[in-house]
Amino acid sequence: MMPTSHNQPVIIRTERGLTISGTRITLYDVMDYVTAQYPPKFIRSLFDLTEDQINTALSYIETNRPEVETEYQLVLKQTEENRQYWEERNRRHFARVTTMPREPGREALWKKLQAQKARHELEA
Repeated sequence: MMPTSHNQPVIIRTERGLTISGTRITLYDVMDYVTAQYPPKFIRSLFDLTEDQINTALSYIETNRPEVETEYQLVLKQTEENRQYWEERNRRHFARVTTMPREPGREALWKKLQAQKARHELEA
């Protein structure tokens, strides 16, 4: 962690990982844009950070690059695993829901839904 000074932003470890103090923004959030080579001014604006906060984050990343990069790759892997899990879970759920019988008295709603769906598919 970076040394603390009065009212200066620091990098702290929270349950979310390496985080810019006073925010919920992790260094992994910043790393997405550093890796894509976005300029610091853009990243600062995107996350509504102060000049000190973005400078502290970028300095920490540069100074501790191997550690941050290792954790970042782990976060990316976990994110992809979570995405795949939920995608498969939702696919199974929607497949099950489509086989369930419709509630009686809702035929008009189903017709309207099907019409909207057809319009949407034409527009896409």
